[in-house]
Amino acid sequence: MLNIVLFGPPGAGKGTQAARIIEKYGLVHLSTGDILRGELAAQSKLGLEAKKYMDKGELVPDSVVIGMIGSKLDQNPAANGFIFDGFPRTTAQAMALDELLGKKKTPITGMLALEVEKEELVNRLLGRGKVSGRADDQDISVIENRISVYNRDTAPLIDYYSAQGKFRAIQGMGTIEAIFERLCLAIDALH
Repeated sequence: MLNIVLFGPPGAGKGTQAARIIEKYGLVHLSTGDILRGELAAQSKLGLEAKKYMDKGELVPDSVVIGMIGSKLDQNPAANGFIFDGFPRTTAQAMALDELLGKKKTPITGMLALEVEKEELVNRLLGRGKVSGRADDQDISVIENRISVYNRDTAPLIDYYSAQGKFRAIQGMGTIEAIFERLCLAIDALH
């Protein structure tokens, strides 16, 4: 089973590249952002709780996210593997994910990190905000906070996965096709 963590700061292109990887490798997409936005649209209790954090550019509590991931794994027992997009975001989440996947005897195969310059991230997010209407992509102070939260809380995952020999840095600048080609080379080297 091929289980990939697709990693990178907000605006790095994880969603765009995840769709291409899923199509090529037949993986199930686990995007916590999509799951949370679905809960927001449904105005569920979980969605409303998550909204409080997301509107400030903060991370949604681990317990909420871990529960959603476990449920999605259980719903797809015949999957070729999973691509984790937007999760884990902290070392504690990575440890909880390893524990969850260990119970299911299907560990993370590799972590692919899209590396993109800050100015490009801000431009991509502002552009996405104009198209999507997402409030968190239209406010420069929220975008700056999201990038700061990523650098403070999420970037340490590089050390976590490096220690396991699973980290691969991927240049996230350039065309969508060129970035996808670099990702495929890294995935093919994993298995």
